[in-house]
Amino acid sequence: MERKNAWKRCDEARIAEIDALAADYIEFISENKTERECAATAVRMARDAGYVSVEEARAAEKELKPGDKVYACLYGKTVMLVQIGSAPLEQGVNILGAHIDSPRLDIKQNPLYEANDFAFLDTHYYGGIKKYQWVARPLAIHGVVAKADGDSIMVNVGEDPADAVFCITDLLPHLGSEQLKKTGDKVVEGEALDVLCGSRPLVVSREDAKNAAEGLIEKMAAKEPVHAAIVKLLQDKYDFDEEDFLSAELEVVPAGRARDCGFDASMIIGYGQDDRSCAYPSLLAQLEAPADLERTAVCLLVDKEEIGSVGATGMTSMFFENTMAEVLDLAGQGGDLPLRRTLANSNMLSSDVSAGFDPAYASAFEAKNSAYLGRGLVFNKFTGSRGKSGSNDANAEYVAHIRRVMDEGGVAFQTAELGAVDAGGGGTIAYILAKYAMNVVDCGVPVLSMHAPWEVVSKVDLYEAKKGYAAFLRLA
Repeated sequence: MERKNAWKRCDEARIAEIDALAADYIEFISENKTERECAATAVRMARDAGYVSVEEARAAEKELKPGDKVYACLYGKTVMLVQIGSAPLEQGVNILGAHIDSPRLDIKQNPLYEANDFAFLDTHYYGGIKKYQWVARPLAIHGVVAKADGDSIMVNVGEDPADAVFCITDLLPHLGSEQLKKTGDKVVEGEALDVLCGSRPLVVSREDAKNAAEGLIEKMAAKEPVHAAIVKLLQDKYDFDEEDFLSAELEVVPAGRARDCGFDASMIIGYGQDDRSCAYPSLLAQLEAPADLERTAVCLLVDKEEIGSVGATGMTSMFFENTMAEVLDLAGQGGDLPLRRTLANSNMLSSDVSAGFDPAYASAFEAKNSAYLGRGLVFNKFTGSRGKSGSNDANAEYVAHIRRVMDEGGVAFQTAELGAVDAGGGGTIAYILAKYAMNVVDCGVPVLSMHAPWEVVSKVDLYEAKKGYAAFLRLA
C-alpha cells in the first residue's frame, strides 16, 4: 500500500499555489517563534476575517447564528476560533487542534551572572531537546517582561539583521576528548546551557563613583563590572531592571528566518515546525472556511503541549470546555446536557506532526508504516510508546470516515506509526479531547530532525495539510 509522491500530481498551476502557501508560511514561522507571538498573529488574522471575541458578542447580547464567527484567547497564549454551522451544535462540531509552543530554552527568574569577565543568562530547557544541538549557534531572545507597576515590555532581540545575537559556548575538540566519551544526553548538561550575553565592563569614573556612592549599579561595578554593564543596558535600552526578571517570560530560540531547503527549493528548513507546520494550515483552513458550513468549525491553537499540555493554557485546562459552553449559550443552546452532547458528538483532527522517515537513521523506523516527506498529509491511528502506552487509538469506523473525507476532497494522504515498535514514541493532545468520547485521530505533516533547532518539512505536504484540514471542516 505504498503511497505515491504527491509532487507527481502537481501541474504548474498547483506548484504556483504550493510556492505561494510556502512563502506565507515561511513568513509566519519566521515572525512568530513563541506561543505568544503565534496567538497574537492568529487573533489579528481572525479579526481581519470577521471574527469577534466571545466577550464582545456577550456584551452586545449577540445571538450566534449560522455563519457567525467568534474567538477566545486565554492569557495571550491559547486561541480558539469558532464558526457557527447550520446544524444544531448538539449534533457535534468539527475540531482542528494544534499546538503553538515548541522546544526551546527558557531564561530563569534569577538568571544574570558574571564569570571571568563574561555575563551569562541561566536557562532551563523546555520540552524534549538534544541539549548538545543548542550550543555554538546564533540565538535570539523573545518574550515579555511584566513589571510590578503593571507595564509590560515586549522583547525581541536577535532577529533584526542589525541586532546582536547570543550563543551558548562549546568546548573546542582539541580539549574535548573527555567530553566526547560521554553519552549524547551528557555531552552538554542542562545546567551548562547558559547564554553568553556580554563581555564589556561598566567603567565608572572616580567622580561618578563619588557622586553616586549609594547607586546599586555603581556598587555592583566595583565587583562585577560586566554584570553591572548589562543591568545598565537593560535599564537604558529596554526599560526594565534586573529585578523584573522575576516576572518575565523570556524564551531563547534559534536566530534567523526559515528558508527554502534543497537545490529544488522543495522543502523548508526553520525553527518550530513542530507544531506550526500544522497550526498554520489549520488556522488558514478555519479562516477560509465557506460561510455555509453544516457543522460548526472549531480551530484550537494551544500552549504547553511540549511539556504535557499542563497549566491554564494547556489542553488539559478547562479553557476549551468553558469556551464551548459560552458558544452554546450565545447560540441559544446552552446547558450542561447540550454541552455534553456537543462534545461527545464531535469529530477532531489532532493536528500534530509525525516523524518523517530519514534514510540516514533507517533502523529507527519500520519502513512500511512510516511517514515520508512528499507523500502528503499523515494520519497516525495511534501514538504512544512501547505497547501504545499513553495513546489515543482512533476507532476503525472513524478512520474509515476520514478516509472518505480525504478521498472526496482529493487530498494526498498516508498513514504511519511513530517509529519502530520499541524505538521510543510520543504523544499529542488527542487523548485529552478523546475523554469527551468524541472521535479523534492524529493528523499532520511529516518532519525531519523533529525537535532540533532547525527542522525540515516538504512544501507539498504543507499544501496537502491545508487541503485536508479544509476538507475535514466541510465534509466530516
